[in-house]
Amino acid sequence: MSAPLGLVVLVSGSGTNLQALLDAAAGGAPFTVLAVGADRDGTRGEERAREVDIPTFVCRVPDYVSRSDWDLDLERQVSAYAPDVVVSAGFMKILGPAVLAAHPVLNTHPALLPSFPGAHAVRDALAHGVRVTGCTCHWVDAGVDTGAIVDQRAVDVEDDDTVDTLHERIKVEERAMLVDVLTALARDRSRIPGRAG
Repeated sequence: MSAPLGLVVLVSGSGTNLQALLDAAAGGAPFTVLAVGADRDGTRGEERAREVDIPTFVCRVPDYVSRSDWDLDLERQVSAYAPDVVVSAGFMKILGPAVLAAHPVLNTHPALLPSFPGAHAVRDALAHGVRVTGCTCHWVDAGVDTGAIVDQRAVDVEDDDTVDTLHERIKVEERAMLVDVLTALARDRSRIPGRAG
């Protein structure tokens, strides 16, 4: 039996996607969270990791002379844990070339890409009047939400939806999708970019 797929999870906030991964791993999913990195101090995501004795690190953009210095140090800190996959779980920074060259990075996005990329996907979908939106799991590339799509889940838009109510329903699907995708990748590692079985 092969070793679990090793993950470094990057967070910026509450860490609900991270919690879904921690719960799944504790329940026997074929992956493990090696470490959690944050782009700011005091995130709930960091706390969730510490509560189950998973190492954490913080890499804040303002602490560096340039964005490229931040990118290089983030890559160094991530690489210290030798992950098979880096998971961007609500990480609100665009990753730079050092991280992207060193690791396959998986991201979730609260819309059906290529529709509604960017930071305001749920608001934009509602404003556009779509009847169905959802979430996407994709590999991160140098663009904004432009990487190869791995999986998508549809969510109906209700007549009385607000950004918050719609986003909450999308997040439920997003968490399940992320667990399913990582489980599938753990079982067939040839599907991870740059990795052979």
